[in-house]
Amino acid sequence: MSCFALAFIFSLIAGLATVFGAFIVFFTKRHNFRILAIGLGFSAGAMIYISFVEIMPQAIRGFDKFAPSYGEILGLCGFFVGVFLSAMIDKLVPQEINPHEKANPSSLKRIGLLSAIAIGVHNFPEGFATFSATLENPTFGFMIAFAIAIHNIPEGMAVALPVYHSSGSRKKAIIYSALSGIAEPLGALVGALIVFPLFGEISVSVAFSLIAGVMVFISLDELLPSAREYGKSHDSLYGVFLGMAVMGVSLVLLKM
Repeated sequence: MSCFALAFIFSLIAGLATVFGAFIVFFTKRHNFRILAIGLGFSAGAMIYISFVEIMPQAIRGFDKFAPSYGEILGLCGFFVGVFLSAMIDKLVPQEINPHEKANPSSLKRIGLLSAIAIGVHNFPEGFATFSATLENPTFGFMIAFAIAIHNIPEGMAVALPVYHSSGSRKKAIIYSALSGIAEPLGALVGALIVFPLFGEISVSVAFSLIAGVMVFISLDELLPSAREYGKSHDSLYGVFLGMAVMGVSLVLLKM
C-alpha cells in the first residue's frame, strides 16, 4: 500500500470515530433529558480541554517557527478572531430558535447542526495534520490519528445527542455525526493538494487557532447553557469535568 493511501486511510478512520460517539443514542431514551444534559456537558468539557491543552499549544508552536517570540500573540489573535466570527454567526440566527428554550426541538436541532459545523471545521486541519505526519513517518501518523480518534468520540456525542432528542431518529443522529467526521479526510486531501502548497505549514497553525476559538465559543454559548437547562442542578458540571478528565487521561496515556 502506498504511503499516500495509508495517510488517507488514517485520516478517514480518525474522522469517522465521531460515529462511535454517536452510538450513545442507542443507550438513551428520547425524553431522558438528564442524560442529554450530562452528555452535552461532557462534550463541552472535552472540547474546551482539547482547545486549550492541545490545539492552542500546537498553533503557538507552529507560529513560533515563523515568528519567534510572537507565537503566543499570533495564537491568541487567531483564537479571538475565531470567537468573534462565531459571535457574528450567532447574531445572524433568528431569535425564535433560541437554544435556551427548553424542550424546543428546533433549538436542539440547531445545537446539533452548529456542533456538526464547528467539529467539521475543526476536523479539517486535523485531517491535514494526520495526512502530513503519515507521509513523513507512518508510525507517527498512526499515533496522531489514534489520538484524534479518541478526541472525536465525545465530539460525535455533541452532534448526535441534540439531533436525536430533536428528531427521535437514531439514524439522523449517526448520519450527522458521520458527516462532521468526513471533514477529516476531506481536510487531508484539500490541505495536501491545495492549502499546504500555497501557504505552507503556517496554514495549519492559523486553522488551529481559529478553530480553538470557535470550539470554546460553541461550548460556552450553546452546549453548556443547554446542558444546565435540560438537567438537574449539577448534571452539566459533572459532565464538563468528566469530559475534561477523559480527554486528559487519553493524552497522558498516549504520551507514556
